[in-house]
Amino acid sequence: MPLSLILALIVSLLAVSPTPEPQPTLTPQQTLSVIRYQFRTHRPPPAYVTYTEARNQRDDHGFPDYVGSYIEHYWCRTTDRSALKRRVYRANYRGPLEWERVSFNEAVDPGPPTADVFEPAPAHPRPPEFVPTPEPQQTPLREIANVRVSGEFDYRVVSMETVGKDLHLTIEPTRDPDRNRLREVWADKDTLELKKLAATDKLFVEHGPVYAVKFTIIMGWLEGRPIVTDIHGVVGANLSNPADVYSDDGKEVDFTFRDVKFPASLPAWYFNKREYAQHLADAPT
Repeated sequence: MPLSLILALIVSLLAVSPTPEPQPTLTPQQTLSVIRYQFRTHRPPPAYVTYTEARNQRDDHGFPDYVGSYIEHYWCRTTDRSALKRRVYRANYRGPLEWERVSFNEAVDPGPPTADVFEPAPAHPRPPEFVPTPEPQQTPLREIANVRVSGEFDYRVVSMETVGKDLHLTIEPTRDPDRNRLREVWADKDTLELKKLAATDKLFVEHGPVYAVKFTIIMGWLEGRPIVTDIHGVVGANLSNPADVYSDDGKEVDFTFRDVKFPASLPAWYFNKREYAQHLADAPT
């Protein structure tokens, strides 16, 4: 083929196959919004979740702290985080039936693994000794409107970098730092699915001071849904006296969530503490 024809063919191909315009790059703030949006596309979680939580910590000398370490089974209703729990002591022995409203931001162990990790802490946390009244089974509210907000108003992105296959965002709250407790976010750089978080929390010492805690939260997947699998906590300074740094038992603590399941239903009495005494014979283990 003559060179002139080859050149004409190349020109014609370029004319019908223009170079595609590059797609706009998300800003760090937009990236955070998409990460949160992507996480919430998997919500709401199933109505019920059961799981085993293992808490492990060391004493102030670095040895295993057997008093502060334990295993507990939970049967949780996710609509209101009302849960029946039982402690596992040894072999087949189980502790008494206890009621708890599990939460990442109150004076109880963190949970459940299906929690909305972007949800702010409650403005008025209930005291740990709060005794619930019987709560009826909740049904989802009928949706009458849907509003989508494009901005992320709770946090601003301080920095964003690519680390291997992940995006690492350092963020800070734009308001209510005591409620908006996320400080770092890791997500898959291609899918923007959430992989890890760093968050603040608090250690409530009985009849004593409150200490700052940093949680590193690892995410996993179950049945196509993101769940919390592991948490590593480090206790820091007294919130009222920063010079007082915590150095007692449990300065570092680990929580693991295993045997997570989504049962189709659970008995209603699991979520009514006042019926526990009537069901000792058929209590779950």
